Formats: sequence, structure tokens, C-alpha cells
Amino acid sequence: MVNLYKLLADPTRKKILSLTAKREYTQKELVSSFDMSQPGIKKHIDMLIDEKLLLIRREGKYNYYRLNQSLFEKEAIQAKKEINHILKSKLDCLNDFLEEE
Repeated sequence: MVNLYKLLADPTRKKILSLTAKREYTQKELVSSFDMSQPGIKKHIDMLIDEKLLLIRREGKYNYYRLNQSLFEKEAIQAKKEINHILKSKLDCLNDFLEEE
């Protein structure tokens, strides 16, 4: 999976995930929520689908998008573990430095 941080670094993708966490949206509804062209929004939607963060449901001629809540929660837990590991490592280094003083 592409780094979750890179996906969330983009404000458009972050807003798409935020919107679709609340309810399903059609592509047209998502496009109307942004000051961006339909192809521009579709590019972001496709990235999120490729990384399985967005689920798609087809009904007739419409596609409905929603956040893949379970995968997003797993990724958030993993990100928290990574951040905690980094912080612990930095605090251990700081502690070692202070003990040398």
C-alpha cells in the first residue's frame, strides 16, 4: 500500500475520505464539493480506490463511494504504532544524552 501519510497529505484526498466517512457519495456529488474538474477529482478517487481506502458500489449508471472503514482503522492503528516507536526512540536518545551530562 502507498504510504498512508502521502495519501493524507493531499487536502483533496483527505476531504474525499472525510466526506465518504459520513455517507455514500456519487462522483457527481463529490465533484460538486470541490472547486476542481471532474477528471481531477476522478484521479484522486481512483488513487483511493487503488489503495482500497474507498469502496465502490455500482447501482444502475451510478457509482457510489464510501470510506473503507475497517482498512482505514487498521492503517490508523499501524500509523499510531509507527509514531509511538519513533517517539520512544527519540525519547530514549534524549534520555541517554541527559544521563551523559
